[in-house]
Amino acid sequence: MWQTRPHDGLRDPEAPTRAFSPNEKYLTLLESCGYIPVPLSGEDYVELLPERWQAINSYGIRIKRRTYDSPELTPLRRQHSGVAAKKGLWEIHHDPYDISRIWVRDRRRNRWITLFWKHLHRVGVPFGELAWDRACEQVPSGTEEQIADAAAALLRRAHDGPAEEKDRPAKRSRRDRRVAARTRATAADRPIPEAPAGPPHDEEADTHLAEVIPLGLFDPLANPWKRP
Repeated sequence: MWQTRPHDGLRDPEAPTRAFSPNEKYLTLLESCGYIPVPLSGEDYVELLPERWQAINSYGIRIKRRTYDSPELTPLRRQHSGVAAKKGLWEIHHDPYDISRIWVRDRRRNRWITLFWKHLHRVGVPFGELAWDRACEQVPSGTEEQIADAAAALLRRAHDGPAEEKDRPAKRSRRDRRVAARTRATAADRPIPEAPAGPPHDEEADTHLAEVIPLGLFDPLANPWKRP
């Protein structure tokens, strides 16, 4: 192979009579300069995600009773992917901890197409397959919308926490508590949006400005542990 074969152009002043291979010269540079980690790009992140192969139908792509779609799929619907080894199916990458979107590899244009979940607006925080599977168990014969609402309710209970739920008459099972705890740990720490409620909007309240409190100057020589 090219990487392991000595090349006449790869020589070292300390050993002028010897030709080195690319791998040997790389090891020499690594010993003298050290290893420099390169941050992953967005495409690198997608490449490392789990993959599956499916067809692109007229409605988009369905994974575990969830529908994903995008206008960019229009020329690819019901088409052969060009990968004969996969019987014309399309390469799809997905994140088990965030089911809000998936990625389809478009080999014709050498790009990734991002597809969002059709009912993403029903749930206010990201969640993974664990919470979705539990919601499917709660409504086994429900529609996709009903499962999404069940997942939203599970996430809302996860956000409320035990302090708010201890006074509720209905107690959750140990399985629900475990799923809610793990979902809360992986989801963003923000509340699920609720429908607006309360008195009509008061326009005069918008005219009141909050008091501006200026920040102090930063002193790099000050002791950060000393109380003022």
